[in-house]
Amino acid sequence: MLTRQEEALPLQPVVLTRAEHNISRQQISENALKVLYRLNKAGYDAYLVGGGVRDLLLGRSPKDFDIATSATPEQVKHLFSNCRLVGRRFRLAHVLFGREVIEVATFRGHHHQVNTNKHISAQSAEGMLLRDNVYGTIEEDAERRDFTVNALYYNIADFSVLGFAGGLQDLDARKLELIGDPETRYREDPVRMIRAVRFSAKLDLTISPRTAAPIKSLAPLLADIPPARLFEETLKLFLAGQGLETYKLLHQYGLFAPLFPETAEVMGQGNNRYGHFIELALANTDERIAQDLRVTPAFLYAALLWGPVETRTQEFVNDGGLGYYDAFMLACDDVIGRQVKTIAIPRRFSSVVRDIWQLQERLPKRAGKRPYRLLEHPKFRAGYDFLLLRAQLDPRLSELAEWWTDFQQANPVKPQPRHADQPGHQPASDHDAGKPKPKRRRPRRHPRRRKET
Repeated sequence: MLTRQEEALPLQPVVLTRAEHNISRQQISENALKVLYRLNKAGYDAYLVGGGVRDLLLGRSPKDFDIATSATPEQVKHLFSNCRLVGRRFRLAHVLFGREVIEVATFRGHHHQVNTNKHISAQSAEGMLLRDNVYGTIEEDAERRDFTVNALYYNIADFSVLGFAGGLQDLDARKLELIGDPETRYREDPVRMIRAVRFSAKLDLTISPRTAAPIKSLAPLLADIPPARLFEETLKLFLAGQGLETYKLLHQYGLFAPLFPETAEVMGQGNNRYGHFIELALANTDERIAQDLRVTPAFLYAALLWGPVETRTQEFVNDGGLGYYDAFMLACDDVIGRQVKTIAIPRRFSSVVRDIWQLQERLPKRAGKRPYRLLEHPKFRAGYDFLLLRAQLDPRLSELAEWWTDFQQANPVKPQPRHADQPGHQPASDHDAGKPKPKRRRPRRHPRRRKET
C-alpha cells in the first residue's frame, strides 16, 4: 500500500529536451536502439531506463542498456524472433544479439490494486515480493523503481529525458534517495539494501539519512534471498572497481555479517589481521580493474574466507586430535560447505578457491624438484599472489615470498600451447605444421545377425 510520502511524489516528471541534456544516441548500444526503434514503430512507448540513463547523464559508459515499454512480454516476443521470456517474480523479455542481451520490461503497476490472482502477485509474511507480474503506466513504473536516480527515462520518440520523483535533482546533489517508505521497500526486496551500498560506492553518492535508517535492523532479511542471487550481487559489489569502499560500507551498515557470517564471527568487533588482509585483497583487485587487468571471483572468495579456514583448522587440531594437514583439508571443505548456504559459489570458482588455499601449504616445501612442479600448477600464479598478500601482514612469510619471486625470475615457465595434445600421443613436428590432419576411419558396423527360430 502506498505511504503518504509515496503519494506526495510528483507524478508529472521533469522533462529535459534534447538540447538540455548530454545523452547522444552514439553512446547507446546499436542493438538497444534497434529494440527501441522497433517498439516505437509498432506503436508502443519505448524508453531507455534506469542505470543506463543515469550513467550517461553522469558521463559514464553503461554496462547494460535496459528498456521499459508499454508492450507486454508476449507482444515484445511477437516483434522479435530473437526474443525469449524469462523470470517468475517479474516476467521479462530478453532480446538476444549474440552475446549482448537487451532486457525489456513492461511498465510495472501497483501490485496491491489488482492482487486478485496468486499467480499475478504475491508477498511473503515478511513483505517480500514473490511474484510481481502486474503492469501499469510509466508513472506507476517510476514509483516502483528503487532509487530516485534510477527513475530516469530516455524517450526514443523525441530524445527527451524524463526524471520522476526528483531523480534529476538528486543526481545533481549526489544524493541516494529511496523511493517510498524505506522499511516497506527493503522488506519487498532486501537486496535493495546491498544496492544502496553499491551505488553509494560506485557513483560517489551519499545515502540519505531516511534511506540509511532501517538498514541495520533489516539486514537479517538477506537470509531470505536465494544464495544464487546473492552470488551475482556480491560479484557486482566487489568487482566493479570500488570493492574496498564497498566493503567498508557493508560493515558500516551491518550488511557484511549476513553475507559472510563465519568471516564476520572470526573478525569479531575490531579490525583484526583478517580484516586488514581482506582490505589488501580488495585494494589489489581495485587496482587491477583500474589497469584493465583480469580478475577472478575465486581469488576474492579465497581472501574473504581465509580467516575461517585458519580458525577452523586450529579447532580441528585442538578438539579433534587431527594432524595439521588433515585438519586443514577438512576445514577447507567445511568453510566452503557452510558459505554456499548463504552465497552459492559455483563449483568452477570454489574449486579454484581450494587450489589457492592448498597451494599455501605446498609453497613452503621447496626441497628437490617440488618447486619446478609447482611452477607448472595451473593456479600457481593465484596462489603466489595470495602468498604475497599474506606476507604483507606476516613478516615470517617475507623470506618465502622473496624466494618464490627470485625462483620464478630464474626459471621462467614457457607458455603452454593453446591446444595440448592428448595424453599418450606424440606432439606434431614442425615439419607437419600446417598440413591437414588425416581423417580417422570409422570402424565399419556389421549388421547384427538374426537368430534362427
